[in-house]
Amino acid sequence: MLTSPDFSKKQIIFVFFNDGEKLAFSNDNIVVKDSVGKIKFQCTCYRVFIIFAVGHTSITSTLIQKTKKFGFFIALMTASFRLYTLIGDTKAGNTLLRRKQYRYGGLELAKMITANKAANQLYCLKAVRDKSDAVKDAIVLISGYIQKIPACSELNELMAYEGLISKLYFKNHFNNTPWAGRQPRIKRDHVNAALDIGYTLLFTFIDALLLSYGFDTYCGVMHRPFYMRKSLVCDLVEPFRPLIDHQIKKCINLSQIKQDDFLVQSNQYRLKWSQSPRYVKFLMSPIIERKAEIFEYVQSYYRCFMKGARAEDFPVYDMGAAK
Repeated sequence: MLTSPDFSKKQIIFVFFNDGEKLAFSNDNIVVKDSVGKIKFQCTCYRVFIIFAVGHTSITSTLIQKTKKFGFFIALMTASFRLYTLIGDTKAGNTLLRRKQYRYGGLELAKMITANKAANQLYCLKAVRDKSDAVKDAIVLISGYIQKIPACSELNELMAYEGLISKLYFKNHFNNTPWAGRQPRIKRDHVNAALDIGYTLLFTFIDALLLSYGFDTYCGVMHRPFYMRKSLVCDLVEPFRPLIDHQIKKCINLSQIKQDDFLVQSNQYRLKWSQSPRYVKFLMSPIIERKAEIFEYVQSYYRCFMKGARAEDFPVYDMGAAK
C-alpha cells in the first residue's frame, strides 16, 4: 500500500498522442515514441503514479506487466477525454475490504459525503467578495438544507436535498457567464463541456487511488450499485468537485475558457484538439496542488472502513481549511 511519503514523490503525467505515436517501456522507463521510433519523452517508472494517455495510441504487453511491478496506472482516454479503461496496479485481492463493502448498507456515510460536498459548495459561494442579494439568499437556503441532512432517514430524501443544494449552487456560482444549468455529459455549452473534462480528470485520479487500496469501485455508499457504474468513485469525487468548479470560474474571469476554444458537433460542445494541453494544465492545477490531501482522504477512508469506524470518524475534506 502507498504511504504519504511515497505518494508525495509520485508524478501525474499527461501524453497527447498524434498518429503513429506509442507508449512503451525501456530500461525501467516509460517512453513515448513518434511514428518513426524517435523518443519524444521518457520518465522513470519509479516516479509515476498515473499516466493519462489521451488520443489514439498502442501499448505493449510488457508495459502492462510493468504497471503491476512498479505500481502505477495508465488511463486510456479518447481525444474528447472520455475514459475507456484504466490499467494498473489494482489490489483486487483485498477480499477482507470487499466483504466489508458488500455488508455495508447504512445511510450515515452517504449523509456525511453529501454534507461535506455541500459545505464546500457553500464555501465557494461565501468566498465571493461582492455578493449579490441572490448569492446571499442562496447561502442562507443552502445552510438550512445542510442542517436538515443529518435527520434524513431515506436515500431519496437525502438526494432531494443534494439536488436542491446543487441547483442553487450552480445558478449562483456561475453568475459570471450565461448559464442555463448544469447538465452532465450533454455538453450543451462550453462551460458544461469544461466541467465534464475537469470532473473526468478528478474521477480518474480518485478511481486509481481507490483501486490501489483494493476497493470494489462499483460498490458505493451514496450512489448505490448500478450496472457498470463506478458508484464508489462517484461517491468520493463529490467533496472535491467544488475544486473544479472554483477553478473553472476563475479561468472564465481570466478569459482562459472561451466558447471559440470548442467545436459544436451534433449539438454538443467539443474541445478543439489544439486546445487540449492548455485546458488540462489549468484544470489539473487544483488536483495537483491538492493531490496529497486527496490521497490522505482516500487513505483515511480506507482505514476507517477497515476498522468499521463510526461515520463521524471518517475523513471530511474542508476546502476552506486546505492549503
